[in-house]
Amino acid sequence: MSAPALRIALLQLAGAGYDREQSLARGLAACREAAARGAHLALFPELWSTGYAFPGGDLEQWRAQAIAAGDPWVRAFADVAAELGMAVAVTYLESTATGPRNTVALFGSDGAEALSYAKVHTCSFDLPEHALVPGEAYPVARLETGAGPVDVGALICFDREFPEAARVLSLGGAELILVPNACELEANRLGQVRARAFENMAAVAVVNYAAPPARRGAAEENGHSTVVDPIAFDADGRSRDTRVFEAGEAEGVYVVALDLAALRDWREREVWGDRCRRPETYGALVERGEGAGA
Repeated sequence: MSAPALRIALLQLAGAGYDREQSLARGLAACREAAARGAHLALFPELWSTGYAFPGGDLEQWRAQAIAAGDPWVRAFADVAAELGMAVAVTYLESTATGPRNTVALFGSDGAEALSYAKVHTCSFDLPEHALVPGEAYPVARLETGAGPVDVGALICFDREFPEAARVLSLGGAELILVPNACELEANRLGQVRARAFENMAAVAVVNYAAPPARRGAAEENGHSTVVDPIAFDADGRSRDTRVFEAGEAEGVYVVALDLAALRDWREREVWGDRCRRPETYGALVERGEGAGA
């Protein structure tokens, strides 16, 4: 029997800024809407607990928004995952002993934490992210869902611009890469998402903030949340569009069906991903060079 489609809810919402009461209420409501529409997994945009906001450039005020992994705000999303029988990937500014981290916590349909990932490629060239403590690993977890088990990893926003990060997840067995986002998803970044999927034979689900109504067409947080799969050719060998779904700019809970059986068949029979790698020739990739951008 083939695997049923995995239904992923992209929670393309407007941020609530530092109002955690509002972000909690709106986030839980979005999860319930996603479950009512048959989703197996709900994904929030980057730093949902703060709306990826930095009002007034006040770094100390921003640091004060960090919350612990066991905070009631975080636990509420674990509880709603168990209540709904639906996995939830929620994002927040995490308080740690060494400083704030940009974190996504993935709770399974039983409410247990399946995965916690902290953004590795922090935007250290800009406020406020230069104050973040970067993550140091790319975990992959087997997530039990209503569509069966799925091997899942995560990247956060800027992480997706580094092919090495997605490749590490691929080597860890990830079939699906979740990407909370908070920046403009224009043609080039959307092209990156397709490339990460194609080269690693993994599906990628990206969720962005909706564009504020007064700024539709502006250059940041412009929606266009997307799901892509890696299946580049159809059964007749013809090139196909790997974009499973792409939203517009408006707010919405977008439930997207991902064909796991087709994805796994592609992974079994095609040559990308790990099959033809020659890692013994790639030493320069892990050396700090002196060239542009080093």
